[in-house]
Amino acid sequence: MINVHNLSVSFQGDYLFEGITFQLTPGDRIGLVGKNGAGKSTLLRILAGEQEYDEGQIATDKEVSVGFLKQDIDFVKGRTVLDEAYEAFTELKELEKRLEVITHEMAERTDYESEAYHQLMVDMNEIQHQYEIHGGYNYQGDTERILKGLGFVRKDFDMPTDTFSGGWRMRIELAKLLLQNNDVLLLDEPTNHLDIESILWLEEFLKNYSGVVMLVSHDRMFLDNITNRTIEISLGRIYDYNKPYSNYLALRAELREQQLATQKNQQKQIEQTEKLIEKFRAKASKATMAQSLIKKLDRMDRIEVDEDDNSVMSVRFPVSVTPGKVVLEADNISKSYGDNHVLSGIHLFVERGSKIAFVGQNGQGKSTLAKILVGDIEHQGSMKAGHNVQLGYFAQNQVDYLDGSKTVEDTMLDAADEKTRPRVRDILGAFLFRGDDVHKYVRVLSGGERNRLALAKLLLQPFNVLVMDEPTNHLDMKSKNVLKDALKQFEGTLILVSHDREFLQGLSNKVYEFKDRKIKEYLGDIDFFLEQRNLLNLREAEKRSEENVQKKEKISGGKQDYEQQKKRKSLQNKLSKVESNINMLEREIKEIDVELQINYEQTIAQPNFFDEYQAKKEKLNSLLEEWETLSETLEEYS
Repeated sequence: MINVHNLSVSFQGDYLFEGITFQLTPGDRIGLVGKNGAGKSTLLRILAGEQEYDEGQIATDKEVSVGFLKQDIDFVKGRTVLDEAYEAFTELKELEKRLEVITHEMAERTDYESEAYHQLMVDMNEIQHQYEIHGGYNYQGDTERILKGLGFVRKDFDMPTDTFSGGWRMRIELAKLLLQNNDVLLLDEPTNHLDIESILWLEEFLKNYSGVVMLVSHDRMFLDNITNRTIEISLGRIYDYNKPYSNYLALRAELREQQLATQKNQQKQIEQTEKLIEKFRAKASKATMAQSLIKKLDRMDRIEVDEDDNSVMSVRFPVSVTPGKVVLEADNISKSYGDNHVLSGIHLFVERGSKIAFVGQNGQGKSTLAKILVGDIEHQGSMKAGHNVQLGYFAQNQVDYLDGSKTVEDTMLDAADEKTRPRVRDILGAFLFRGDDVHKYVRVLSGGERNRLALAKLLLQPFNVLVMDEPTNHLDMKSKNVLKDALKQFEGTLILVSHDREFLQGLSNKVYEFKDRKIKEYLGDIDFFLEQRNLLNLREAEKRSEENVQKKEKISGGKQDYEQQKKRKSLQNKLSKVESNINMLEREIKEIDVELQINYEQTIAQPNFFDEYQAKKEKLNSLLEEWETLSETLEEYS
């Protein structure tokens, strides 16, 4: 499908990657991994045709369509969520416009026997056929299904896109991409703005996707659940295995050990040969032998072992002072943004040493409550911090508070006090800012580097309660693992907002789910929460089933039951009649379509053919609407 051969890309004379070769074939679901700055996003942009490369070739099969989810998006103002999602169907929208023009022209003309009118009918039939082939009668339903899967509700569909946050606009862009039915999907951090439920939905979607998927993600569980192949970019080379990420790591470690052992044996042979050469050179009778050994060394393929890129940040969160037993107490907390009621009557009691995870769909108030806990926003209700509580806070948009005109070092020095200023260089070194890196301007840093700098700033002030909102966004896999280990060792109180299931594993002993302006407590870790949620969903289904049975039993006697049953029977009779008429009309229309394909000229020559044909289609649409209304009404009597 796509062949990449000897591809090289350089920046200012240094190769980002050099001479890499691989193929993308149908059924591949590839995890593209590597450290921040290794070239993952660059490679995706090149495959999408949005960036040039220096050397090599990329060959693509004819008519292969490529969809690319990038991090920067730009919507046209004024469009609703549904309108923007429909932009995925450019060809269908164009066909709709052409149908509208032809329909309008035919309605105004009366020269039914003319050649021009005949041509209009031919054009109409052809366009309708193309419209049906490209899914014109299904795309609206597909759009609503995917938008709902990504967390939107029906009331969101008619709202302007500019009323949504960047994360929700990214979901609309993802929905458009999934609707386009491309042969190749290139996804750059698709889970960054998704909650756990939406990530689970996306996993199922991608598992059943028949084309090629190549994705960049730092979510290990997401990669393991979806991918069947891993390509890692490291130090300008690639490592390619037909295994999910975790399996690949084990295989690569084994390969490296074998390479090192083989290299060691070869080095011994080289040293022994060099000693013989030096020995034989001194004797004239052995000069020929020495020359032969020299040529043998020159012809030898030296075994090279790629360096393992193990540079990761070093993080430790020390506890400042021991606080009181109760560190935070929230009573009857409520928060609204205009008419949008986010939280209502929240009660939260946080004890010293607690490890808490906030989870739930986006927009349900997780970040809002985190900001309230650290005193960042106004609210209704009482919020009290306990004795000796010192709060450390990492906001979801923490990187937005960094000044792009400052250098890395100046950013830290300006935030430091007398005690921490001498430690600035050491802290920066622990977060991989070494040597000349500290003189870089913030505006030129990558997303991961900015995130590391924001984390480094957190260590300039003492704390014993740490509130972190999506701290892993833009962090590479190794740095994320280091951060997780540091949080495991943190002896203070931790409140963590995250959608990353693998990151949350082992970091919490209590989970709060945010839903419908309330919070619900689960006394266990993230795996316990996910297990309970599935059980709760089953119980809710059983409960609804029981309620329906009880409802039927309740109205099974007396005069009210007679009236209810009478109404229900009447609706069922109407519904059966409508279904019968729908089946009959569908058969008639199908027969006409067959006649058109077999003998088009004679069929359209029949008197009033077009008017009758259109009337049947309009009648069918009317019956389908009536069927939907009757079905919904009948459900009320079930």
